[in-house]
Amino acid sequence: MGTFIYEGHQKAEIEDRALIHLQLVITAKLRRGEPFPFTWREDMSVGGGRTTVWLHEHSSITFKYHGRRQPPINRAWTDALAFTANAPTGLYLTPEPHEGTHFDPGTSAPALA
Repeated sequence: MGTFIYEGHQKAEIEDRALIHLQLVITAKLRRGEPFPFTWREDMSVGGGRTTVWLHEHSSITFKYHGRRQPPINRAWTDALAFTANAPTGLYLTPEPHEGTHFDPGTSAPALA
């Protein structure tokens, strides 16, 4: 399990594989100067619910990974996550599409290639 840390105190435990995909989307948007909200579900051990933070170019963000090796990147997943980040509701974690799919932004869901 990796950790996403916002402004030094808001933390979300996220699997390393999901976290690297979120990192790619977040850093790409912030590099372009595009602020956006990021929402995640809280674990029941901390009361459940969800948290939303506003990410912008001056945000203090840390991506802390448990594993040493970077997991392989699934382009369809980064595309699906980027689609949510560009929507009014902002970025949230979506299920990983199977390998061999591509993201169809017209349907907001992965489609077979």
